[in-house]
Amino acid sequence: MPDIRLALQQAWLKRGLIAYALWPLSLIYGLLFGLRKLLYRFGVFQSHRLPVPVIVVGNVFVGGVGKTPLVIALVRQLTAKGLRVGVLSRGYGRSGETPKLVCPQSLAIDVGDEPLLIARACKVPVFVGKNRFQAGCELLAHNPQIQVIVCDDGLQHLALKHDLALCVFDERGIGNGCLLPAGPLREAWPLLQEHYAPIITVSTSNFSEKRAQDTQNDRGQDQPQEQDKGLSSALEKALKQAKKDFVVPRELADFAQQADGTTQALSSFRGQKVQALAGIGKPEVFFNMLRTQGISLSKTQALSDHDNMRALQLDPQMGAVLCTEKDAVKLWNFHPRAWAVPLVTELPEELLNTILALISPKL
Repeated sequence: MPDIRLALQQAWLKRGLIAYALWPLSLIYGLLFGLRKLLYRFGVFQSHRLPVPVIVVGNVFVGGVGKTPLVIALVRQLTAKGLRVGVLSRGYGRSGETPKLVCPQSLAIDVGDEPLLIARACKVPVFVGKNRFQAGCELLAHNPQIQVIVCDDGLQHLALKHDLALCVFDERGIGNGCLLPAGPLREAWPLLQEHYAPIITVSTSNFSEKRAQDTQNDRGQDQPQEQDKGLSSALEKALKQAKKDFVVPRELADFAQQADGTTQALSSFRGQKVQALAGIGKPEVFFNMLRTQGISLSKTQALSDHDNMRALQLDPQMGAVLCTEKDAVKLWNFHPRAWAVPLVTELPEELLNTILALISPKL
């Protein structure tokens, strides 16, 4: 199964034989997705709005593109600006569908690994639920002081209206540009900007300048010309900034941490026998980042995204275990001596200011 998944991911990067063979299914997928959007647009399905601004951090490229570290960075930086922030997430892989509070002491099986990581890293109210609007209502009922909500994923969750969207890409850009299953896209890109929800493109690493420029030009054409009428100059400027493609750099922290809070310099693992594992969208990215730090890996284990770690076998002969923070919230239940290496992400000041300018009128 991993080999099939890897082959499909490679096929999604170009328009080859597999993409053309799956093209008819992509047409059906596109028609069904478009019909669903129309049903929401004409009120057959109901979209609901929460009484506070909602920022969605989502993607159109299926799989991991680095959303959760960006969510953590955004929440921390908004909090540092004095805003009271709450977080919504579906809680992928958890048991149950009803809204639930995520505490730092929660178990990943009950709330999902990413929401648990966010709750521990940000120390803000986090709620999970299949219906994000219901989860949002629960969050605000328990935390009426919340001023803005950040939604981890949910760009295609049309039941909850949002006020701003950050659409995240990685170095793969839009791949071959095809919809699932012929390509990696959940919906066609560029998205049409709704007048109430500007879209900001964010890349977690530089991809083709031409592709970024093409995207920016296309999105500029989709922007309704009358949108800027009657707006303050500050908001006009923010809307123009939103058409830019922002790059948010990521790098490993200079330390690793165990379940009991013990920390150790990442550089201390150089020259030692070390094994690494990752249950994220692109495990090799984590392994390569460790190698870039001068750490030789005696063994690597690339696990499926959101792996529950229950069947994981670790060989003590292979040395200390390094993993991501997302893995650690599950792995520490069985192997508390594993070392989690945090990912350091920070939104550029220009991007943060653009976000603040766009949501400030709605606070």
